[in-house]
Amino acid sequence: MATSVIETHELTKRFGNFTAVDRITFQVQPGEIFGFLGANGAGKTTAMRMLTGLSRPTAGEGIVAGYDVYRQAEQIKRRIGYMSQRFSLYEDLTVRENIQFYAGIYGLPWRSIRSKTSELIERLQLGEVARTLVGSLPLGWKQKLAFSTAILHDPEIVFLDEPTGGVDPITRRQFWEMIYAAADRGVTIFVTTHYMDESEYCDRISMMVDGEIRALGSPHDLKTQYDQPDMNGVFLQLARHSERS
Repeated sequence: MATSVIETHELTKRFGNFTAVDRITFQVQPGEIFGFLGANGAGKTTAMRMLTGLSRPTAGEGIVAGYDVYRQAEQIKRRIGYMSQRFSLYEDLTVRENIQFYAGIYGLPWRSIRSKTSELIERLQLGEVARTLVGSLPLGWKQKLAFSTAILHDPEIVFLDEPTGGVDPITRRQFWEMIYAAADRGVTIFVTTHYMDESEYCDRISMMVDGEIRALGSPHDLKTQYDQPDMNGVFLQLARHSERS
């Protein structure tokens, strides 16, 4: 579709004889919360790395924010936000220094950096720890700061790789409230997770098994299609014959 902000056709990534991502085809619409689900090793992170311009596909087609994943990776990087699976901020810098550092990387002018830094610190209620090293903050605070920093430059799309891994249920819920708020502002959310309950928060999801997309649709439609009470049941049915550990 012309309105898609992400569009792939048989996108593939091989490492020697191993096919990590096998001919995946899907589209993501503006402002959508799109869940990319699957067990560890299913190929989620490899697919995301191709879409964010960090890894060149082996075959297939991919367009992100209007740019080709083969020829225009640098343009893609400037139009998106990205939060990696591992904590991505600098733990030996303070909260304020991290925000200003990433704002500078995104190319924001100094006046905008100062105002956005103050706004973000106030919104996250981090005023008392603004001069504290990030490494000493609780994990939940780090994750919320990392997400906020990833969208500091108002990107069209933000990619979140396992953003709630290792955090407590309350922090997970707060994090998803931040995701909803970003989506309400028109930001497209592409999120990978292996928490099946989090799929219920997405507009649509794809379910990856052994590098392939085995199911694609809204949580309601998939539960109906596979006659399951929840997404965990859908996943177990799809992954029953998975060949990857």
